[in-house]
Amino acid sequence: MAYSPEIREAAKRLYLRRHTPDEIRDELKLPNNRVIYYWADKYAWRDLLREEEVDDAIARRVVLLVDIQEKSGMQIKELDMLIEKHVKLKKQRVQQERQTQGNNESQGDSGNKGSGKGSSKGQSEKKGHKRKNDVSHLTAEDFSDWYATLFEYQKTMHDNLHQRIRNILKSRQIGATYYFAGEAFEQSVLTGDPQIFLSASRAQAEVFRTYIVKIAQEFFDIELSGNPIVLHTAHGDAELRFLSNNSKTAQSYHGHVYVDEYFWIGKFDELNKLASAMATHKNWRKTYFSTPSTKAHPAYTFWTGDHWRRGKSERESVEFPSFIEYQDNGRLCPDKQWRYVVTIEDALRGGCELFDIDELRDEYNDDDFKNLFMCIFIDDADSVFKFSDLEPCSIDADHWTDYKPNKPRPFGNREVWLGYDPSRTRDNATLVVIAPPINEGEKFRVLEKHAWRGLNFSHHVSEIQKIYGRYNVTYIGVDTTGIGAGVFDSIQTLYPREATAIHYSVGSKTRLVLKMVDIIESRRISWDASHTDIPMSFLAIRKTNTPTGNNVTFKAGRDQTTGHADVFFAISHAVINEPLNHAHKRKSTWSM
Repeated sequence: MAYSPEIREAAKRLYLRRHTPDEIRDELKLPNNRVIYYWADKYAWRDLLREEEVDDAIARRVVLLVDIQEKSGMQIKELDMLIEKHVKLKKQRVQQERQTQGNNESQGDSGNKGSGKGSSKGQSEKKGHKRKNDVSHLTAEDFSDWYATLFEYQKTMHDNLHQRIRNILKSRQIGATYYFAGEAFEQSVLTGDPQIFLSASRAQAEVFRTYIVKIAQEFFDIELSGNPIVLHTAHGDAELRFLSNNSKTAQSYHGHVYVDEYFWIGKFDELNKLASAMATHKNWRKTYFSTPSTKAHPAYTFWTGDHWRRGKSERESVEFPSFIEYQDNGRLCPDKQWRYVVTIEDALRGGCELFDIDELRDEYNDDDFKNLFMCIFIDDADSVFKFSDLEPCSIDADHWTDYKPNKPRPFGNREVWLGYDPSRTRDNATLVVIAPPINEGEKFRVLEKHAWRGLNFSHHVSEIQKIYGRYNVTYIGVDTTGIGAGVFDSIQTLYPREATAIHYSVGSKTRLVLKMVDIIESRRISWDASHTDIPMSFLAIRKTNTPTGNNVTFKAGRDQTTGHADVFFAISHAVINEPLNHAHKRKSTWSM
C-alpha cells in the first residue's frame, strides 16, 4: 500500500530518535514493521545515526525529559533514575581513566586506586556513628572526580569563583543548573559558607536540591536530607536554602546567592534588591544566570550595563566588552561584574555533545533558534503582546492552595476547560488544562500543559481521556485543522456535550487573538513561572495582512520548522469558551 510523505517523515523522525521499528509501527499504526526496514535502506536512514555510548544515550533521554514542562509521575521517576545512572557512569569512567593512568605510571600505585575516595575507609569505619549530612571528612581532593566530569565552559565558571558578581547568559540545556548545584555543594563543604538558590518558583528552586542530593550520593556515597539542607562541615554548619523570589522570609537570610533564569522573573528590580540584601557583605558572591527573554525585560539594562550608566554622565561614554569577547572565557566589566556568554556552539566546542545542532536548526525557525540557543534577545516591538504585560502572569503556582498536582483528582470537582492545538506539518500537538474563574476577581489558571508527538490521533484521544479521568472537564475546544479533525470526531463521540470545533478563518483567528489581548491586558490569567515557553509563544503572534490585502489577520511561526505558538493557540482554544462580552468590562489599549 502507498504511504503519504507525512507518514514516512514521521517514521524517519522516530527512527532518528532511536525508536525501534516495532515502536514506530505501533505509534503510526502501520500494518507491519517491514516497511520501516525498507525505508531505512532505501533512504539511508541508518547512515544518519551516529554511534553513541550508553551514557550519551542516557544524557539524550534526560535532555528530552527535562524539556517536558508537565511531567507525569512515571516520567519524573524515570528522570530521577536516569540522572542517578548518568552521574554514576561519569564517575565510573573518570575512576577507570585514573586507575589506568596510575597503573601506567607505576605498578606500585595499584594500592591507591580510587584515591578520590581516600577518606572512604575512615568513613566506613565510623559509618554507624556519623551524623546526618556529615561532610566534615571531605577535602578539595575528594571533589576531583566531580570536577573531571565538567565541560570546559563549566570549568571557566569555576575558575571565576573569585568574582564578586558573575552574570552569565546561556543557551538552553547546557547543564548550568547541574554545575552550579555541584559548585555550591563543593564550596559549602570546603568553606562552611551558606548557599542560597533563588528562582521564579519554589518548584524551579527544588531542581537545585535534586541535583545536590544526587551528586552527594553518587560521588561521595552520602545521603543528604532536609529542606533546607544543613551540612556539618569541618568549618561549621552550612545551610543550603532553596527559595522562590516571592518568599517572604528570603531577605532574612545571607550567604552566596544563585539567581536562576532571572530574565524570566517578574519585578527584577525588587529581585535584585533582595539578592543584594542577602549578599551585602563583601565576602558573599552573587551569581546570575539565564537564557535571554526580550529587550523589554527590566533585567536587560542590568545585562548591558545601561543600568550602571544611568544618572552618571561620566559613565555614558564607558564602553563594555563585546558579545564575542564575553564568549571568550568571559570579561570583567567596568561595573565590576564578570560577564560570560555560552551559546550552544560554545557548549559543543566545550565538550558537550548531548545535542545535534543541525537537527535543532531544522526544528526551530531562525528567530527562535537564535533566542533559545544563541543567546540573542527578542525584540517584541512587532508582537501583538508585550512582555511587560505577560510578565505579571508568571507566578509561583505553589500559592494555588486548591490545586494538588500529585493527587488523583488535582482540582477536586471544580470544572476545567481544555484547549487542543493539533500538529500540522510537524509531529506534535499541544493540550492545556485551564481553570476558569468562578468567583469575583479570580483569574484563569493554566494548570497543566502537554505536548504529544506522533501523527497517531487515536493516541492523542487516549491521552485526553486520561485528563478526563482526573478532572471535571466541562468544555474542550479543538482546532479541526489537520489531524485535529480526527481528534474532534473521536472526542465528540465520547464527550458530545463538551466538545466544540474551532474552524480557522480570518474572523475566528481574530476573535481568538482579541480575546487573549483582553485577558492579558486585564491580567486575568496566570501560569507557573517555570513555564517560560508560554510567554514566548505569545510573543510569536504578529499582525499581518491577508493575501488580498483587504483584511488584517494574525500570524505566527507555525511552519514545519517551529511550533512555538502552539501553546498560545491551545490556551486561546480553551478561554474562548468565555464570551467576548463577559461581565468584566474594560477598554482595550489595542486596536485593529
